[in-house]
Amino acid sequence: MLKIAVLGCGRIGRMHASNIAAHPRARLATVYDIHAPSAEDVAETHGISAAENPESVFSSDDVDAVLIATVTPTHADYIEAAVAAGKPVLCEKPIDLSLARVNACAERVVGKGVPIQIGFNRRFDPSHRAAHDAAAAGEIGDLQQVIITSRDPGMPPRSYCAESGGLFRDMVIHDFDLARFMLGEEPVEVFAIGGRLIDPALMDELDDHDTSMVIMRTASGKQCHINTSRLSTYGYDQRVELLGTDGMVQSLNRKPNEMRRFSANHVEAAEPYLEFFIERYREAFDAEIDAFVDSIENNRQVQVDFEDGRKALVLAEAALKSVAEGRVVRVDEIG
Repeated sequence: MLKIAVLGCGRIGRMHASNIAAHPRARLATVYDIHAPSAEDVAETHGISAAENPESVFSSDDVDAVLIATVTPTHADYIEAAVAAGKPVLCEKPIDLSLARVNACAERVVGKGVPIQIGFNRRFDPSHRAAHDAAAAGEIGDLQQVIITSRDPGMPPRSYCAESGGLFRDMVIHDFDLARFMLGEEPVEVFAIGGRLIDPALMDELDDHDTSMVIMRTASGKQCHINTSRLSTYGYDQRVELLGTDGMVQSLNRKPNEMRRFSANHVEAAEPYLEFFIERYREAFDAEIDAFVDSIENNRQVQVDFEDGRKALVLAEAALKSVAEGRVVRVDEIG
């Protein structure tokens, strides 16, 4: 049983703690949160003890690996501490909001022989993975275009927006990673536009965007279009389409059930899409933990590593530069 500690007991940390506790080959060792009552609540739920500080987690002989689900500014520090202690780590995205900090962290942790997995869970979604595998197997011929739609069910709280790092680093970063996964090649050019269409006053205040469109191109000419919005009134909208010379595959939205209503007022009316990311990507989060455990047990390379996290942030920075300067940005301009 792999003994895993969870740092961070907010919404996603609680979910990860439950997933680890339910895993047949893992055990929830301990939890920590800067807000002690949150950690104590999670610990009590699972019949374990909460750690008093992160240092005790990294030094504990009863902890084999660490899952980091704390606030973003702590991620790089905790990754470095985990690697220094020789403990494999699964860290939520992004590694940091600063590319310079991520690069500095890379110098300290990459190549040290300690597995580092980044929490880009969408790669593990069964439907997304099936689309990827079908394209990789040649079922649609030569891949030409990737279209990703990612729309949240509503604006997050102002406090979250103010600390998130902005739409591209916080939300679209998932789609940048998914695009790289689906394309099978690195984008070399990025063009992006950002909009303030949902809450213009707040977005002006924060110098951020609530809607965006991104177009990317690889060296071989493959194209990718990512459209994102913070507001989808019909539910959490998550779709991927891959177009090739011999056909197309799609990964579509999930609904609570497949019931349809027919009446004088509507035809084929269905329930809204699943509420948000924890519900929509339930299976993906489980598979993510399973892949992490498997990589450690069998000494295999993690499926989403530190460099994947760094490259997704590079694309986010390229998109921000494109929005600011109104031009196509070459990825090698960023790093």
